[in-house]
Amino acid sequence: MPRVKRGSKRVQRRKKILKLAKGYRLTKSKLHRSAKESVERALRFAYRDRRNKKRDFRSLWILRVGAAARQHGLSYNRFISGLKRSRVMLDRKVLADIAVRDPETFARLAETAKAALAAA
Repeated sequence: MPRVKRGSKRVQRRKKILKLAKGYRLTKSKLHRSAKESVERALRFAYRDRRNKKRDFRSLWILRVGAAARQHGLSYNRFISGLKRSRVMLDRKVLADIAVRDPETFARLAETAKAALAAA
């Protein structure tokens, strides 16, 4: 069986790691071993935080909707419940955007929610 030295593949793999480590400080951007450790760690954080970002934004939207609903005399829970009963199908992202950019429309949504709660 012939001997395989993996010359070009090895160089390509190392160049790929060092390219990902561009901008890191000191040996983390120069030496393959420490660059590889730093890149792997950074990729783990990136993977985890892509999921955490979704969680963080959803909680931010809930806070904004809750604060706007309290200005109209409703708790967040009662507001969402009223919207569901009146069959208003808006998600929390859109509700939060309406609460920030268009308070008049949000006031009408709050009235709709109140009416649906009173009817039930």
